[in-house]
Amino acid sequence: MQAFVTGGTGFVGSHLVRLLLQQGYKVKALVRPSSNLANLRGLDVELVKGDLTDSEIWQQMRGCQYLFHVAAHYSLWQVDRQLLYRYNVIGTRNILEAARKAEIERTVYTSSVSAIGVGAAGKPVDETYQSPVEKLIGSYKQSKFLAEQEAKQAAARGQDVVIVNPSTPIGSLDIKPTPTGDIILRFLRREMPVYLDTGLNFIDVRDVAWGHLLALQKGKSGDRYILGHQNLSLKQLLEQLAEITNLPAPQRTIPAWIPLSVAWIDEKILAPLGKTPSVPIDGVRMAQQHMYYDASKAVRELGLPQSPLKAALKDAVDWFMAEGYVK
Repeated sequence: MQAFVTGGTGFVGSHLVRLLLQQGYKVKALVRPSSNLANLRGLDVELVKGDLTDSEIWQQMRGCQYLFHVAAHYSLWQVDRQLLYRYNVIGTRNILEAARKAEIERTVYTSSVSAIGVGAAGKPVDETYQSPVEKLIGSYKQSKFLAEQEAKQAAARGQDVVIVNPSTPIGSLDIKPTPTGDIILRFLRREMPVYLDTGLNFIDVRDVAWGHLLALQKGKSGDRYILGHQNLSLKQLLEQLAEITNLPAPQRTIPAWIPLSVAWIDEKILAPLGKTPSVPIDGVRMAQQHMYYDASKAVRELGLPQSPLKAALKDAVDWFMAEGYVK
């Protein structure tokens, strides 16, 4: 059986590609001409150059039975609003239409817990919860909500589309890195003297890959499945990193108004003058919330693995060290 994968060069996508190959699938991967192909090097994958918005991409999907649409544009910068809408919303609409034309049997669409929103006072929420789109902080979250609506509408029209909502994956091959990978890196580089009082739901990235394959095999069309595991405060995550690395964890919190002030000056005053901003306003606003989730539906209905988080953190640390991210 052959699968067509978008976003295969990225963090989650490259783990999914490896899993598909291990499980006997042939893989075609859509890559942009400018993509960093390091995560696919040495793998038996057919590369297809193109873009999510290409009108003829359906022709490259012919002969494939399954589509995993993992690709998305990620940015917390307010100036990237139009790019986020183009690639995440229009791109998803185009890819789903291409799958229909190519007679793809089943699609797994990678949404995000960002599209769901957060519960009151840090209460974990499940797939039945939904924040109003106007209450989702930032253009990235809003674009993922709108993109998920495209997937739901396609399923309502009879297309076989299963939606997965990963929380915060951790592990190797985080080449960009992701915001969580950046936290790990700053910890390793001793660039984190203080921390914000926030919290996230974390999961081993390999379990996220399995969640995609299990959604293909067992998921219900039109349903969404949170791919998550452990709800931890940032302090708890840093303490686990300290145990793994024998480096001290920061002990002091910082009030949110300080990074928020820096971010506002960066984005609103210095960026228009040509300076590259370092702290996104929306990123700080998000960090003021505890983003906790309940993944029991995916565990119950799909058999989503719940691997120990400390092993994933050690994988991430070892990979960043081996790849020269920490000098």
